[in-house]
Amino acid sequence: MSTEVKVPTLGESVAEATIGQWLKQPGEAVSADEPIASLETDKVAIDVMAPHDGVMGQQLAAEGDTVTVGALIATIEEGTGSSGKGAAPAPKNEAAPKAETPPPAAAAEEAPSGASVLSPAVRRAVLEYGIDPATIKGTGKDGRITKDDVVAAAKAKSASPAPTASTPARPERAEGPARREERVKMTRLRQTIAKRLKSAQDNAALLTTFNDVDMTAVIEARNKYKDVFEKKHGIRLGFMSFFAKASVLALKDVPAANAYIEGDEIVYHDYVDISVAVSAPNGLVVPVVRDCDKLSFAQIEQSIADYGKKAKDGTLTMEDMKGGTFTISNGGVFGSLMSTPIINPPQSAVLGLHRIDERPVVRNGEIVIRPMMYIALSYDHRLIDGREAVTALKIIKEAIEDPTRLLIEL
Repeated sequence: MSTEVKVPTLGESVAEATIGQWLKQPGEAVSADEPIASLETDKVAIDVMAPHDGVMGQQLAAEGDTVTVGALIATIEEGTGSSGKGAAPAPKNEAAPKAETPPPAAAAEEAPSGASVLSPAVRRAVLEYGIDPATIKGTGKDGRITKDDVVAAAKAKSASPAPTASTPARPERAEGPARREERVKMTRLRQTIAKRLKSAQDNAALLTTFNDVDMTAVIEARNKYKDVFEKKHGIRLGFMSFFAKASVLALKDVPAANAYIEGDEIVYHDYVDISVAVSAPNGLVVPVVRDCDKLSFAQIEQSIADYGKKAKDGTLTMEDMKGGTFTISNGGVFGSLMSTPIINPPQSAVLGLHRIDERPVVRNGEIVIRPMMYIALSYDHRLIDGREAVTALKIIKEAIEDPTRLLIEL
């Protein structure tokens, strides 16, 4: 007897998803509540679980197919099956597209070892860096290889001793292999990101104002208290909590930056829910730290750390990213010197953080070296005037340069 596996409820107002990856193949043994497939929605990846112990049966949709909530995508058969490789596959539904068989001479190049079980993002990274996935130990769920694993392997490979002069690193070949192109369908998440960012440019009057911040005071405070902070709260003290609290001060003084336009009305908020942009394997996601105006530094740091881990593991939920009244995007962790971030609709403003560089500045008539950071505030000029935007960014700058302001809310 077989049991039907259907697309589960995906979240409020989400009706369809894409089959991102089959985690179990026909004929393989499955356990109750074990992930058998990964679905990609507009915002997050969701695992489909096996309803009971048994054997993976038919796969009624192929990777990349769009499926709707409640649609039948697979069956689970009775039995013990195989533990994995070498299993005799059950017949697949003929509706599933068949992959083209590459020419024998090109097969090794076109499909790296283990490519059939890699997600599209990881497969692209493997091809880009020229890494054999069979040599990579996966750190993702159930030992799956993540994009970070591929990047780490590439760095380790580049750090190995360079070849000697007698052995050229790239020997010239009279007839090298033909150059290749690969077409990979955009993930649903990437498509949604593209649409939302383009929509923001099309529908909002975007403008960016800049300032620079002397990070001396925050760095000194962090160095002084980081050990006792971590000992008391069990979480490291970072810079994001300072900027979140500084943003709260700015948004309270400039409420338009914490509002958004809906039709011919402006919706103001008496709370501050900050969307924090974090990097996930399939793209940038923005989980929401709610009620930042009421949270402590430790609670903000813990929330951001939890979201970062969930993003890396691919376990963020719809609820994690729902709402948000303001966004902070930290490009500095990737080395960005300056940028013009795009607002996260329907929000009206986003704060961009960048890397910290030691630069010469004038203090009390003398040139001194200080750790400086450029900060940027992009905003919807339909709602926020230039004076308000500059004022909000100036409040953030002053609070970071004098953290005492955060305590007395000045």
